[in-house]
Amino acid sequence: MERRTVLRAAIAGTGAAAFSGSLWRQAAAYPAVPGTSPYGALQSADANGIMLPAGFTSRVIARSTQTVPGTSYTWHQAPDGGACYADGSGWIYVSNAEVSSSSGGGASAVKFNSSGSVTGAYRILSGTNRNCAGGATPWNTWLSCEEVDTGYVHETDPWGVNAAVRRDAMGRFNHEAAAADPVRKVVYLTEDKSDGCFYRFVPSTWGNLSSGTLQVLKEVSGTLSWANVPDPDGSPTATRYQVSGAKVFNGGEGCHYRADICYFTTKGDNRVWAYNAAANTLAVVYDDNVSGAPLTGVDNVTAAAVGDLYVAEDGGNMEICIITPNDIVAPFLRITGQSSSEICGPAFSPAGNRLYFSSQRGTSGSSSGGITYEVTGPFRTSL
Repeated sequence: MERRTVLRAAIAGTGAAAFSGSLWRQAAAYPAVPGTSPYGALQSADANGIMLPAGFTSRVIARSTQTVPGTSYTWHQAPDGGACYADGSGWIYVSNAEVSSSSGGGASAVKFNSSGSVTGAYRILSGTNRNCAGGATPWNTWLSCEEVDTGYVHETDPWGVNAAVRRDAMGRFNHEAAAADPVRKVVYLTEDKSDGCFYRFVPSTWGNLSSGTLQVLKEVSGTLSWANVPDPDGSPTATRYQVSGAKVFNGGEGCHYRADICYFTTKGDNRVWAYNAAANTLAVVYDDNVSGAPLTGVDNVTAAAVGDLYVAEDGGNMEICIITPNDIVAPFLRITGQSSSEICGPAFSPAGNRLYFSSQRGTSGSSSGGITYEVTGPFRTSL
């Protein structure tokens, strides 16, 4: 409790607002603490090596370098960030490939019918470099982000009909994830560097990312503001060094927008942050120095419609942990026997009753050993 008090004081002095109520509703500055999951304890590992709460089941959708069952398409290596899209009565799950361009970097998609059967799989982006995370847009495209110092954002078509387009105006830096805010008509961007920044891209026209302004979050005397990045191309000076007072984040990872708040993770200090766009404030939702186990190695993040936040681990216990609206953090699932891997790409089906994710390196510990899973069960629809 003493450490929590110290952190609260520190947060209050760095642009965060101390709200009452749940972290989801008001982005409270009080980090979540370990507690009992609303789904109960994890059961013994199933046939796929996944520990789940009672009532949930898993299945393998695809394995790297192998043909996706029911299709003729070979699944990519090192599956990473992902998202789901409604497709008539079915849906599509998109997944990045975090490997070099020569090894098949880019993104692929799997198509499902209304019963959840796989009906197709195909490539939607090729020839790019270390496509780590990304984000969905309200106009149903997938933003695939390159995690290299000279990386770009590529806008892709989950249906594989339209050619992918490189979005240079969104900046050239070590991109990680993206989250669209339809209220302010911006796209938030994280940067995976130990001294990285938090950005937003303001398109000239909402729904068209071909032109616009890249901005970086500043903090001066505890006050947050957004400043234009003079040279989004990042050469010769990296974007994170171009604006005085730019707020530094230790290894930006996944991000997810919901109800005026952009949640994002930083792996260097193992935190989950909440940027309240309506109030222009910043808070720490989770900090392992305060909250303690179970969540370590924070990475990709998504949310259920009911308000629960799901955070995947890069390492740790190979868990996806849930952070509830009453500020409780607990394991939702654990992958066993894959200690040399990481969990990536959590995303819910449009109906919210199926969760997709990948183990990037599987049991082999190599990029060719990736496994993409689906978990089905009684995900809660009310609090």
